[in-house]
Amino acid sequence: MKFKSEEKHGVTVIALDGNIMGGPDATSLNDELHKLVKESKVKVVVDLGNVKFMNSSGLGMLIRSLTTLRNAGGDLKLARASEKIESLLMVTKLITVFDHYESVDEAVGAFKK
Repeated sequence: MKFKSEEKHGVTVIALDGNIMGGPDATSLNDELHKLVKESKVKVVVDLGNVKFMNSSGLGMLIRSLTTLRNAGGDLKLARASEKIESLLMVTKLITVFDHYESVDEAVGAFKK
């Protein structure tokens, strides 16, 4: 998994690319989130549009990310999850934990409400 971050209207968008399977990837994403928290950038959208596969470790990584941001007074929203990823979120009931949007712009806009 690779990722890149960009700022959009005061919200950090982290675009993930590849398979989300935890391990070293989880560590690098966790480091990035802690860096953002230190900079008081606690509104984050995770763009899942280029994610092909996610296992339970990948789900755990997203849950830890959400917890980190909420503990810092922020939030994490998901955008552009494929049908496969969305069904995984439904089966695990995590669809009720994460706010999910069809587009990155919708997710970013949700922080303005």
